[in-house]
Amino acid sequence: MGKTRESVMYLDRAEAERLGELKEERLKVNRTAKVVKGGRRFAFSALTVVGNQDGVVGYGFGKAKEIPAAMQKAFKDGRKHLVRVPRVGTSIPHEVEGEFCSSKVRLIPAAPGTGIIAGGTVRAVLELAGIKDVLTKAYGSTNPINLVKATIVGLAQLRTKEQISECRGVEI
Repeated sequence: MGKTRESVMYLDRAEAERLGELKEERLKVNRTAKVVKGGRRFAFSALTVVGNQDGVVGYGFGKAKEIPAAMQKAFKDGRKHLVRVPRVGTSIPHEVEGEFCSSKVRLIPAAPGTGIIAGGTVRAVLELAGIKDVLTKAYGSTNPINLVKATIVGLAQLRTKEQISECRGVEI
């Protein structure tokens, strides 16, 4: 139980730079206050999802004293946490479950034309990954940061038939 960080293999820096332009979507901006002698000092944290809508997606988290700086940091961090997502047509190859802390996300392949049946946080990740038809269900905590990480863990577990047959050395 707990965090499952070791199962995700992120793209290396050279491969990430070859991707070129990535789209970015802001998911959440959180404001925190520190009380000091003169009043309150505010700081901001931003959660963003980045992707090329063609099989590569990642997330970033940034903190700063101002929102634009936090957004920039989050986007830069997102380029470091990219994963490649295998797809079959407009959906995913098989059903998968991703888990991070107490958030759990189940991703189920759907027929063409179904669309993305998901909440806002999971939907943003799947749209930027280029997946068009999928059913999802989130269990446990619905904290946006943990939901994004659980979705990325689930997407990183996906394998196509070709990858599995190559790995086993047997034709499927």
